[in-house]
Amino acid sequence: TTDRYSEHPPTGGKPMELQTTRYQTDGDLVRLTLDRPDVLNAVNYQGTLELHQAAQAIHNDPHARAVLIRGNGRAFCTGIDLKELAAEETPHDYFVQWDQALRLLETSDKIIICAIQGYALGGGLQLPLACDIRIATEDAVLGLPAAKEGFIPGLGTYRLPRYIGLGRAKRMAISGENVDGIEALRIGLVDYAVRPQDFDREVEKLTQRYLALSSEGARQTKLMLSAYQDLPHGQFFEEYLHRQSIAIASPDHDEAMAAFREKRDPVYNSR
Repeated sequence: TTDRYSEHPPTGGKPMELQTTRYQTDGDLVRLTLDRPDVLNAVNYQGTLELHQAAQAIHNDPHARAVLIRGNGRAFCTGIDLKELAAEETPHDYFVQWDQALRLLETSDKIIICAIQGYALGGGLQLPLACDIRIATEDAVLGLPAAKEGFIPGLGTYRLPRYIGLGRAKRMAISGENVDGIEALRIGLVDYAVRPQDFDREVEKLTQRYLALSSEGARQTKLMLSAYQDLPHGQFFEEYLHRQSIAIASPDHDEAMAAFREKRDPVYNSR
């Protein structure tokens, strides 16, 4: 029920005044919802500024363990607002703000879950690629049509090959072809494909599962996985040793060991 949610990050600051996005805190979970359903959650310049603001709040939140990103209505997101773009009202800063927001999500120590229904096109696919876990309906439509529209699909060109391989990534990004949720699962673009009628229930179940699994060790593992192609082996190994020491020294590790000894599931508390 939404009455337990807070409409702003629990930082003690002013509530975020967002026009295109909803930011709610639900205990250890942040719920971020793209909220322009009348245009299938297309992202205008205001939307990029707000996503960047929300991503910074998520990155800085000392209490959150996981984040669920959704789209309001019948689509997740159809990417850049083409009406604004065609009217030449999209400044170059749009692309800077957008990728800085995605990078904040990618490098935060929260487990970021993305729930995709309907269309996830262009930026609407770039955003899930910066998340950790992707859940899609079987009939979702995912693609990067930017090249057909005369521009580059952002750092989808950077992230997509890491999930589906260079060959498939070239096909998708150059041809602009779409895939459905079932094919996306087959090629590794999403992690779960669920029936449309089960979507809300499965999203909540999986979100709670990953929230429960979000130990300090899991979050440090996420950071290592996010960094693995950006560092040479020796530097990566040193980073691993540092982050392993953080994980082992955490109360979460003590709880995991106690649970093992007591033959029960661990219960990780708020940070």
